[in-house]
Amino acid sequence: MAFKEIAPEELMLNPFTKIGKEWMLITAGADAEHCNTMTASWGAMGVMWGKNVVSVYIRPQRYTKEFVDAQERFTCAFFGEGNQHEALSLLGKVSGRDVPDKISQAGLTPVEVGGSIAFEEAELVFVCRKLYARELPPEDFIDTSCDARWYPNHDYHTMYMAKIEKVLVKE
Repeated sequence: MAFKEIAPEELMLNPFTKIGKEWMLITAGADAEHCNTMTASWGAMGVMWGKNVVSVYIRPQRYTKEFVDAQERFTCAFFGEGNQHEALSLLGKVSGRDVPDKISQAGLTPVEVGGSIAFEEAELVFVCRKLYARELPPEDFIDTSCDARWYPNHDYHTMYMAKIEKVLVKE
């Protein structure tokens, strides 16, 4: 693994492209053998409470949520446009609860970084420490069409706000 750490302020990226079009993997676990990951295309980056943060959103039925809830840290891994798209597609559809070796099936190599798990194949990794978690309550929707469109099964995401502790880029 050849990552180098940079300051978050050195990042030159478009979060709308990085998250919404290229997707990311949210990964948590005790070690490389006991972890889970999921593909996400919803999230945000910015500053909150004087800290550089990301927010990620996980539905209650996702197996990865159990790992994120159990750990202090998780990672957000980015692979670049077109890179690992098939792997990310598989990891977004297949549950580690049903297919325990889904990471190896996707052809990715888990590595321990900063107290969490990421992947050797990633171009960019955020090591994140949880600061806040809250289920999105349906009564808080101002635009109720969002509730109707995205939550017909009432399986509301939990929002996790996390401090970016490390930014790792592929060397």
